[in-house]
Amino acid sequence: MSDPTMSRGDAPGANQPDADVAIEEPAAASPEQGAAAEDAVATASGPGGGGEVPPPSKWLTMLNQIATGNAIISVLAVLLALIVGAIMIAFTDEGVQETIGYFFARPGDTFAAIWDSVAGAYSALFQGSIYNFRRDTFLAGIRPLTETLTFATPLIAGGLGVALTFRVGMFNIGGRGQMLIAASVAGWIAFGFDLPWGVHMLVALLGGIVGGALWAGIAGVLKARTGAHEVILTIMLNYVAFYLVSWMLRTPGLLQAPGSSNPKTPAMKETAVFPYLLGPQYNLHFGFVLAVLATVLVWWILSRSSLGFKFRAVGINPNAARVAGINVKGMYVYAFLISGALLGLAGVSQVLGTVTSGFTAGIDAGIGFDAITVALLGRSTPWGTFAAGILFGAFKAGGFSMQAAEGVPIEIVLVVQSLIVLFIAAPPLVRTIFGLPDPEGRKKRTRKNVTKEAKAQ
Repeated sequence: MSDPTMSRGDAPGANQPDADVAIEEPAAASPEQGAAAEDAVATASGPGGGGEVPPPSKWLTMLNQIATGNAIISVLAVLLALIVGAIMIAFTDEGVQETIGYFFARPGDTFAAIWDSVAGAYSALFQGSIYNFRRDTFLAGIRPLTETLTFATPLIAGGLGVALTFRVGMFNIGGRGQMLIAASVAGWIAFGFDLPWGVHMLVALLGGIVGGALWAGIAGVLKARTGAHEVILTIMLNYVAFYLVSWMLRTPGLLQAPGSSNPKTPAMKETAVFPYLLGPQYNLHFGFVLAVLATVLVWWILSRSSLGFKFRAVGINPNAARVAGINVKGMYVYAFLISGALLGLAGVSQVLGTVTSGFTAGIDAGIGFDAITVALLGRSTPWGTFAAGILFGAFKAGGFSMQAAEGVPIEIVLVVQSLIVLFIAAPPLVRTIFGLPDPEGRKKRTRKNVTKEAKAQ
């Protein structure tokens, strides 16, 4: 076989050593020596052929941290999902489909139709979720923003509950069941008792939060005592809660409205309903304030309390946490209790703030599962989850406007939400598309240390 180091112009057999001359093979280098030699070559190839090179500027360092951070992945995942959503909007538009038939004759018509469909849809999304420029007054124009915050209220609370268990290394998939139990308890107190204003609302609120916490605590205790997987436990508890609430809604004397054959509760009494924040002309209610306070509370627990330190330690390595003296089983129970309380707050917000005329078994409205998406998009951080909840609230509020104004199927908004999760779950894909650096790559040592290592070899 020919020598791989031989140039293309060398003839076979040319410049070969004599047969009786021993060829000394170089000694194999250790991995440490190879890494040092690689860094030394990189140092020698720098300006001037060697020597120390000044470290990068703080602006370059900051940009590199942003490019390799998790926050940029969330932002780009949303951007990619909107791009894919725009493609779907264009292909489902009847005007675009009509112009595609004569694309090669007049391609400009097709591009104009695509622009009109996509721009119209996303303009309707903005006007339905942030500000409606078609309204006569500013107070009427900001009504979509209040709708976004109203939709975001249970999403924020539920997302915080799911994010908390994520930080402890667990998955709470039982948001639906915990919301249903909390809504049932809060609703039963709200329509079944006569209490003074303020006290009635507080009792119903606390009752719902305790109900959600205890229902989630079942999964926490079973995981801590038996080692059962929390995903299976919470999923099964969803079914138990749904059919239990459905039965109570069909049973007179429990949750069913008196004299009615429909599986629906009576209307909530006014003394228990959350007050409006901006007046009755807006749907935004006191539940949003509770969601903000819950965000601050979760931030304090995770960042400033000893309990949060134990949560994070268990989430990183439960075995090491156990060796350090942390009661891992207790942390599992505490985490599920707090998570269930937060998801219970989401259920209470639905009953006392949104659906005050009575509710059915569909009171959760899919929020228990949407909360998982919100927690993922928020990177399981309190304020990230808060922002993600507002974003998904905007999708919910603006999606109806897109459907009404532009005829865009509401399912496209659901597809965009699903794509956000897909892209967040695949950070290498997002980095590859946008050419971002890999944060897992080996960090280069400083040129000063490399120079010393090269001289020592």
